[in-house]
Order: sequence, then C-alpha cells, then structure tokens
Amino acid sequence: MNTVIAFILIFGSLVFFHELGHLVLAKRAGILCREFAIGFGPKLLSFKKDETVYTIRLLPIGGFVRMAGEDPEVVEVKPGFNIGLLFNRENKVEKIILNNKEKYPQAKIIEVEHADLEHEMVITGFVHGEEEESLQRFEVSEESYFVSDGQELQIAPYNRQFASKTLGQRAAAIIAGPAMNFILAFFLLIALGFIQGAPVNESRLGELTTDSAATKAGLVEGDYIQSISGQETSTWSDVVSIIRANPEKELTFVVTRGDKTFETTVVPAAVKEDGETFGRLGAYSPVDKSFFGSIKYGFVETFVWSKEILVNFGKLITGQFSIDALSGPVGIYDITDKVAESGTINLLRWAALLSINLGIVNLLPIPALDGGRLLFFLIEALRGKPIDRHKEGLVHLIGFALLMLLMLVVTWNDIQRLFL
Repeated sequence: MNTVIAFILIFGSLVFFHELGHLVLAKRAGILCREFAIGFGPKLLSFKKDETVYTIRLLPIGGFVRMAGEDPEVVEVKPGFNIGLLFNRENKVEKIILNNKEKYPQAKIIEVEHADLEHEMVITGFVHGEEEESLQRFEVSEESYFVSDGQELQIAPYNRQFASKTLGQRAAAIIAGPAMNFILAFFLLIALGFIQGAPVNESRLGELTTDSAATKAGLVEGDYIQSISGQETSTWSDVVSIIRANPEKELTFVVTRGDKTFETTVVPAAVKEDGETFGRLGAYSPVDKSFFGSIKYGFVETFVWSKEILVNFGKLITGQFSIDALSGPVGIYDITDKVAESGTINLLRWAALLSINLGIVNLLPIPALDGGRLLFFLIEALRGKPIDRHKEGLVHLIGFALLMLLMLVVTWNDIQRLFL
C-alpha cells in the first residue's frame, strides 16, 4: 500500500506540475483552457473552477491541458439551425440553446441565417413566433456558452484561441510544461541538500559509523586528514582511494582537529564485494547543509542528471541500448517499490530523476510531444507562416498513436520481465 501511495504521489506531482506550467502560461496569454487533466481515459473525478474543468482520469500515462483552438471547435452553428438564445443584462447573447429548447421557455427561438462566433461574434436569423418574421442581428457576448443536453460549453472567440497568439506566447505555453519538471527536480534536490547535506570533496571526516576503523582510532566527525602514511590528502577522493587500496594494513594518519595536529594509527576494515576486497574507514564524506550549499547542490545535480539522461538517449538512438532498456508505468512502479523500501531520501531523489526525465522526453522533437510542437513553431518562424493546422494535427495524431504503441510494447516487456 505504501508503494501505491508513493507511486500516485510521485506520478501525480510530476504530471500536475508539468501541466500546471502549460496552464499558467496559456492563461497568462489569454487562451481559454477548457480542461486540465491528470491521466487519460474515463473521468474518475472532476470539478469546474472559473473557465476550466479539472479532471483526474483512469489511465496513469500522462495528462493534458485542452486549449481552445488546438482542436477543431466541437460545435458549429450552421444556417438553417433552430436555436434558442438567452441574453445577459447588456442584451447580448449569453447562452445558445442547441436542443431541448422547450426547457427554456424564456429563450428566443430563431432560425439561423448566419453565425460568426469567432471574429465578429454575431448571429443573424429569423425569429420564430412573431407575426411578421424578419431577419434580426444579435451580438454575442465574449463570455457565452453553448448549451446541449443541459451541459454548458464555453464559446471561444478567436482572440481566446491558441492560434491567435503570437509565436512567442504559444512557444512559452508549450515549453512551460517541461520547464516546470526541471524546476520541480531542482527544488526536490535542494530539499535533499538540506536534509542530507551536499557532498563536499575535502579531506574532512563526515559522520562516522558505529564501531568502525575510524572510531577505534579515536577519530571524530570534523577531523581533517592531512596525510596518510606520507601521502598528502587534500580531497575526500584522496582519502577514499588510499583507504580502499589498503585493507587491514596499519596506516599513519596526520590529523588536524581544531588548532591541534596529531598522528594516529588506523587499520581499515576489509570488505569483500563482487569478488573484490577493499578497505573501509567507516566514515561518510563531509557534507554542507548551508542554504547556498543546498542551492548549489540542486543546480549541479539537476545538470549532472540531465546530461546523463541525454547521453543515455543518445545511446538508445545509436543502438547501444535496446528498447528493452526502457520502462513504462509497470516498470516505474516496480522501481518505485524498491526505492520506497530504501527510505524517503532515495524516494525524493528518484522523484527528481523522474521529473528531469519527463522534462527531457517531452522536449524531444517527436510529434504529439511538446518538442514536436516546438519543432513546428521553428518551421513556422523560418518560413514566416504557420503550417496548415489540419496537416499538423494529422502528424501529431500519428505521432500519438505511435507513442501509445511504444507504450504498449514497453509495458508488455515490463510485465514479461517482472511476472512471466
């Protein structure tokens, strides 16, 4: 059960912050965001706040922000349609009733002659029930709704649609998702820096283990190791390399503690691992838990992990890694189970790693991913005009289908590896 909770919290947080980036920048640009979803498939929970419906869906394979204009508008009012109109206090159309008009006796029923609900925001039509039918023109409010089967769908004027915004605004709304994943990882790693400290590569002893070679020799946390058996040590790496190479051998340490320097004899314990014997002092590396040290640790670790993931993607592309090396939700759940057993600190690090991975994957120039969208924006900038929206949509649809196919293959590989 703890693993289930950990997986839900980690997955939910990564997707939530990713989609939150899209949502915040899209709203700031004035784009109507119809839905903010965690997961895909059937809705499990939903509520509406302001213009946006927030939903949690069944399949934990991502999320999305549905922005007006990204897909063709689902409702089109054509000439000859009979619709009902409800008006606001400014006598502008506030609601357009598409069916079950008898439930709205106060609505004005018209037969549509012309409707422009993107640019001019007007409807013209013949009013039913008047002695002499005449063509009338009705202004539609910027905040108006279609009503079908009792459900309301906000109308998106062109200036509230994704395509109406500048190239910079659209790119910012897309890139904000992956950016939020890097920001989340950065803050998680800062938290790790505060909790466990950022490793410092100096020849100072960190925390000592109980009944270790270091404690038997009278060493304490904070001691500086100046030299070991005549070899100068200025970094923790120097100390570790000498200790590992001398299991169960007497070593002379020159130690500085405060304003005193003294010598002591240390015999590193012998440890066998994978057929190799090496020495162990029984001391952790020194750490820095300061505010600025933790921030530096967050930056450095985010950069190092990002570089490592990019290198591994390069190996996957060049064939050095096979597709079997990839993990889907099942594999990630299994790893989360193992990491959760090792403690909260490792779970935080795992969450940061997944967040960086999600950010990088989404920036890959693959259709249906954020990187694919950004690639189309680059082409638009170079050619001076956007690619046909329907053609771009078709490319993203094919890309999404291929990604789902890859997800199925990876998930099947996970199931075979873990259960069969």
